[in-house]
Amino acid sequence: MARRHAREDDTEINITPMLDIVFIMLIFFIVTTSFTKETGAEIIKPEADQSQRIQQGTILIGIRPNDDIWMNKRQLEVREVRAMVERAKAENPEGSVVIVADKGSRIGVVTQVMDQVKLAGVEGIAISAEPPGN
Repeated sequence: MARRHAREDDTEINITPMLDIVFIMLIFFIVTTSFTKETGAEIIKPEADQSQRIQQGTILIGIRPNDDIWMNKRQLEVREVRAMVERAKAENPEGSVVIVADKGSRIGVVTQVMDQVKLAGVEGIAISAEPPGN
């Protein structure tokens, strides 16, 4: 009777399927993550008793106390707001506009910015405020 010698094969763990899953998960998280865009201006928001948290404000426009208008870390003129909002709306049609006005900014400038946003075709506009005590 002939004996068969069992060869000991080096057993290795194949990690290729695990790496595939990790890369797929990475791509999924990158695609589904919503990135927060900042206005680029340091603003002190006014307090409001009726303030509510809005989760979908993806187009932010900042107005400083000296009435400078900021969007995407870039200073704008009032007449440039409409084009910038139209461009941002084309990138994210589901996004809403939040105006982050400093408590020292003039209401006239805030109103002009709101008019430009409405001319860009955005209906839902919110003004950012802090709850009392923050």
